[in-house]
Amino acid sequence: MDKGVFVSAFSNGDIFVGETLGTAALILLGGGVCAAVTLKKSKALNAGWLAITFGWGFAVMIAAYMSAPKSGAHLNPAVTLALAVESGDWSKVPIYLGSQLLGAMIGAVLVWLTYLGQFQANQEPTLGIFSTGPEIRNPVQNLITEIIGTFVLCFAILTQGLTKGLGLSGTGVLIVAFTVVGIGLSLGGPTGYAINPVRDLGPRIVHSLLPIPNKGGSDWSYAWIPVVGPVIGGLLAGGLYHVAF
Repeated sequence: MDKGVFVSAFSNGDIFVGETLGTAALILLGGGVCAAVTLKKSKALNAGWLAITFGWGFAVMIAAYMSAPKSGAHLNPAVTLALAVESGDWSKVPIYLGSQLLGAMIGAVLVWLTYLGQFQANQEPTLGIFSTGPEIRNPVQNLITEIIGTFVLCFAILTQGLTKGLGLSGTGVLIVAFTVVGIGLSLGGPTGYAINPVRDLGPRIVHSLLPIPNKGGSDWSYAWIPVVGPVIGGLLAGGLYHVAF
């Protein structure tokens, strides 16, 4: 990819619209598959991990196609940071990050509205529909897992630029979507693979605010890991790409 093409080529207004709408679609569809396989009275109840990983992959694909013309379809602060490190252009980072967090929160509210009847009949904690959590709670391991998963995602995105024209093509979006599926299948078991700070933080905030019966706590003691881990992973990917390529 050309340096800065995903950052400087778009106006602040376009970035706001593209990233807000795209990230909202990402969380609506990604959180939606989690709700579908979790909530009772859902036709997809207990569909399993494959449904979740492919659901998130399709969510990335649809959201990226929607937002790419407006903002370059970052949809993830880790991706934005990786691209900023690689290009040296940090001028649009704040508008990207703010729009992504807003979009993630909107998407989480839309998941709740879509499954409103199921949530109203809920009898069990629902945080897993909105945010990630570890199977084994070990902060160091959990942090490393999120760093590795996010590094793979961001480095895969950056290295698409080594094939001329691929990074901005429709094929490039499809490759990113399948990369997310692959990360989920291979690396998602320990923590649920946030690999995106706002994918976890925005819905967690919404979960804490929504009037869901028996929803349980929002596990704020863990919340820093799916934020800090992806940030570190994105920075490392951008730094390595900048040095190596």
